[in-house]
Amino acid sequence: MKRFIKGECRTQTTLLPESIDDFISDTNPVRIVDVFVDELELAKLGFDGMEPATTGRPAYHPAILLKIYIYGYLNRIQSSRRLEKEAQRNVELMWLTERLTPDFKTIARFRKDNGKAIRSVCRQFVVLCQKLGLFAESLVAIDGSKFKAVNNRDRNFTSAKLQRRMEEIESSINRYLTALDTADRQEPAVAKAKSERLQDKIATLKEQMKALKEIEVQLNKTPDKQISLTDPDARSMKTRGLGIVGYNVQTAVDTKHHLIVAHEVTNKGSDRDQLSSMAKQARYRRSISYCRSRLFQERRNSRLP
Repeated sequence: MKRFIKGECRTQTTLLPESIDDFISDTNPVRIVDVFVDELELAKLGFDGMEPATTGRPAYHPAILLKIYIYGYLNRIQSSRRLEKEAQRNVELMWLTERLTPDFKTIARFRKDNGKAIRSVCRQFVVLCQKLGLFAESLVAIDGSKFKAVNNRDRNFTSAKLQRRMEEIESSINRYLTALDTADRQEPAVAKAKSERLQDKIATLKEQMKALKEIEVQLNKTPDKQISLTDPDARSMKTRGLGIVGYNVQTAVDTKHHLIVAHEVTNKGSDRDQLSSMAKQARYRRSISYCRSRLFQERRNSRLP
């Protein structure tokens, strides 16, 4: 392989090993994440686990898990299992976590138990952006995005879908009963084998019908006449395709640097009904951020000679 760029031998040892910091450039976003989280007062923001237990196995500091969460958010890595893998092979995450590798259950539990505190971190980020002058003075853009839930479409029911499913099962049962009558007129050996098979299918369909009747009772108790069995909060929503079972995430974004001012997760499929609420949230958070930034500026100016 002449006249090609050659790599280094994988088994070659070096006298002075390279530092992992050498692989992270000065402009890499993970450096910003590291400084931002280290400056936060996590206990005041409401994170669990700030006081370590005196016995048992030592736990991961919430700052490490928050850095992993923010890194996944920035790089569109939502799965806790994928974040676990990235922590073991991704140089940026190795640098950010100081080579700690929490398992996916720890990452998922942190995200589940600290939802309110993570929202407070988002507000702190908005305040920081306001201090740095990264928000435009008056204009934000508001839009919604549909995010698929873990709930399969077959595990989501509306009144129409439930009725349609019941009709399909009734039609199948009638078809099998007709087949049973036909089987009775055949030879005894063939008729017996076919009858047993059809009886099993009919019994299965009746069990499904019984389960659907129970779902119908639960469905009638819900305000929006819709129920999801796997993810109870997920709802069926229209999209450009066949539609999904998921959530509608509303986001207000600054038009200057495209930074998120406010966001809200809802299970209502219509964006139009969310416009007023999101506009009020964006206005409120921007006004709070502005007041805090002015107060910070006045305090800093008062300390100057």
